[in-house]
Amino acid sequence: MLFNETLYILDTNTLSQLFRFYYRNNFPSLWKQFDQLVLDGRILSTREVMRELGEGKKAELAYKWALDHKNVFPDPGIDEVRFVSRIFGIRHFQQNLQSKKGKPRKQVADPFVIAQAKRTGGTVVTEESKPPNGARIPNICEHFEVTCINLQQLMDREGWEF
Repeated sequence: MLFNETLYILDTNTLSQLFRFYYRNNFPSLWKQFDQLVLDGRILSTREVMRELGEGKKAELAYKWALDHKNVFPDPGIDEVRFVSRIFGIRHFQQNLQSKKGKPRKQVADPFVIAQAKRTGGTVVTEESKPPNGARIPNICEHFEVTCINLQQLMDREGWEF
């Protein structure tokens, strides 16, 4: 089944993984199809993801790409900000603001990715797992009825074959 009109909202870890493991010269057909999604306006993220990419040394290629594709990373609007407030209005999801060590995170793109998907009717693409009773992206998406998939599922939905 193809989802030809789906708008995909990419999380930081998906972009990082894409650029870290799928080099353009080794996976040209993947990149041709990905680039077409970008040209078609079906790949989107948020400014906060670009900021997280800029913080991660492992995501250097992804950050360079992001700088050349700033239109994929729009600033959040009032609707997204309001939705982020709804997310953090749920005490359990406030854990999303903390690092694994329990300290506040510098950059927090997760709720903005979800808010962008909610506003646009898009599908979140993340490599995060969904732990029982967790406060990760897939848990929050499920709570707010936002579709959430991973990179492999995006490829499957689009019918990409290599």
